[in-house]
Amino acid sequence: MFTNQTRKELTEQAIEILWTGFGDFCEAFATITQRAGRRFEQRDWQGMRRDTVERLDLYPGIVAETVSLLKRALAPGVCAHAIWSDIKLQFRHVCSDKCDAEIASTFYNSVHRKLFAKMGVDPELTFLTPPDPSLSASHQKQFFELEVNDLKPEDVHAILSYYAFQTPFENMEEDVRQCAIRIAELGGSADARRRSIRIQMLKVPFYRGMSAYLVGRMHLDGIQRPLVFVLDNESKGLRVDALLTTSEQLRVLFSFSRAYFHVRTSCPGAIVDFLRPLMPEKRIAEIYIGLGYHKHGKTELYKDLLKHQRVCSQDRFDFSPGKHGMVMIAFSMPDDDLIYKLIRDRFGTPKHTTAKQVMEKYDYVFKHDRAGRLLDVQTFENLELEECCFTPELLYKIKSEATRAASVQNGRVRLHHAYVERRVTPLDLYLQQADADAAEAVIMDYGRAIKDLARINVFPGDMLTKNFGVTRLGRVVFYDYDELCPLLDCNFRKLPQARQYEDELNAEPWFFVDEHDVFPEEFTAFLGLSPPLREVFLKNHGNLLEPEFWQQTQARIRAGVLSHIRPYKEAQRLERKNRGD
Repeated sequence: MFTNQTRKELTEQAIEILWTGFGDFCEAFATITQRAGRRFEQRDWQGMRRDTVERLDLYPGIVAETVSLLKRALAPGVCAHAIWSDIKLQFRHVCSDKCDAEIASTFYNSVHRKLFAKMGVDPELTFLTPPDPSLSASHQKQFFELEVNDLKPEDVHAILSYYAFQTPFENMEEDVRQCAIRIAELGGSADARRRSIRIQMLKVPFYRGMSAYLVGRMHLDGIQRPLVFVLDNESKGLRVDALLTTSEQLRVLFSFSRAYFHVRTSCPGAIVDFLRPLMPEKRIAEIYIGLGYHKHGKTELYKDLLKHQRVCSQDRFDFSPGKHGMVMIAFSMPDDDLIYKLIRDRFGTPKHTTAKQVMEKYDYVFKHDRAGRLLDVQTFENLELEECCFTPELLYKIKSEATRAASVQNGRVRLHHAYVERRVTPLDLYLQQADADAAEAVIMDYGRAIKDLARINVFPGDMLTKNFGVTRLGRVVFYDYDELCPLLDCNFRKLPQARQYEDELNAEPWFFVDEHDVFPEEFTAFLGLSPPLREVFLKNHGNLLEPEFWQQTQARIRAGVLSHIRPYKEAQRLERKNRGD
C-alpha cells in the first residue's frame, strides 16, 4: 500500500519520465525526417537509405530506455495497478491539448506493455482507443490553397515555386505547361479550361527513395480528387516526372508494399485527415504507417481488430486460403483483410532454416526498400484474443505446432510473436480463377516482380507461385520470406553439361553444388504454369532463366547503381521530348 503522498510523487515522476522519453523520440524522429529534404537536394540516395533504417531503429531504443528509468523510479511499485491508474489518468489529461496525442498514447502503450509483458496487459491501464489529437485551427492549416476559373501554367508555376527547392528545375516552363494541360483536361469536356478549380496542397513535401512528392487535392465539378506532383532530381536538375490524379494512383503510392515516407509535421493526425477522403478504401492504420508512424499504425490495427470482433461476432479466425506453409501457420477472419502468421515449432522437409533465421529475414524486409513488391509486415508481441474467436481446427494446430509463438490459457490465446500483413490472393489461386487475359497480365507482372526484387538486392529463394500474391489492384507481390536472401549472397551458375547419359538419370547432381549456388535454368520446373502461361512468361521474361541477367544485376548493385522503381505507370509520366534524356 502507498500513502497518498507517495502515490502522488511516484505518479509525477513517472509522468515526467514518460513525457521526456516521448519528447526525445519526437525530437530524434523530426531530426532524421528533416534530413530527407537535404538528401533529395544533394541526390544523396545512400544517405536517404541509411536515414530510413536509422529512423526505424529509433523507437525501440527509446522505449527500452524509458522502461529502464521507470523501473528504477517506481520500484517496488513499478507494476502497481493503483499507480498506473493515476499515471494513465494524468497522461490522458496532458494529451488533451497535444496535436500528436494519438502518437503519445501509443508511446505510453509501448512502454506499459514492455513493463507488463510477463503479467499480461490490463485494458484499464492502456489506451485501447487512442485519444483524439487536438486539431485546432493552427494545426489544421497544414495546406495552402488557390482557386482559379481558368487554370494557366503560371498557376502551376506558383504551386511548384511555393516549396522553394534550392536545386533549380531543368525546364520548369515545360513541366508546368504539361501539368496545366493535364489538370485542365480532367473530365474530358471541351470547355474544361473554363471550370472553377480549387486546389489545396500540403505545405511540406513527402520524400521517399529517390523522389519528392508534392501532395494535394483539387475540387473540380463538385468532385474531390488527388493532385500529386512527383519530382525527380537528376543530373540537370529537378523535373516533374509524373502527375497523379486518381484515388487508385494515390493508393498505389501509399501501398503496403512500399517504404515509409519522410514527412516533416508536428501534427500527423491533420495529414491523415487530409488524405483519408482521397482514398477511403484504405485503413487509417495504413496511412499512419505510410507516414512513418508504424507503431501507431499497429495501435490502429488492433483497434480495428477489436471493432471487427464486436461487429462480426460469428466471424472467427481460420486457416488462410491457399496451401499451408511448412514454416508459418497463417490464419485470418473471412471478412477481414489482414492475415496473421505464427512460426511453427518445427519445419517440414526440405526446410533447413531456424525460427531465429526466419525472424531475421522478416526484420531484413522491414528495414529494406520494398519497391512495391514486398508486403509490409507488422510484428505484434503478447497480443491477447479470446479463445472463442478461433475455429477448433486452427486452435488445435496452434496448440500442437506453434507452442513457442502462442499459448492458450484460461479461455484466451496469447500470440507471443505474430506477424500481421495485408491479405492478398495467392498467385496460384488467382491463376485458377482468372480468365485468360487477366492471367496473362498477372504472369507478365510476376516476371516484373522478380526483376524488381533483384534490382533491390533481394532473391526470393522459393519462386513458386504460391509464395506470391495479387493485390486488389492487380499487382504481384512476394510474401513468403523464409527462403529470401540478399541477391549478392547468391552464386548464379549455368548447369554443367552431363558427362554421359546416365548422369542425367541420377537423382543427385553429378557436379559439386555449393550452398549458395543457384541454377536459373531450373526455374521453369518450379513455376507450375500451364503451357500457354509458361509460353507468355518465357517470351517476356526468358532472361530470368539465364545466369547473365542475375550476374549483370549483381554487378550494378556492387557498383552502387540504385534502381528507381517508380510507384506509378508509364502513362502518368510527363513526355520527355527534346529534354536530352
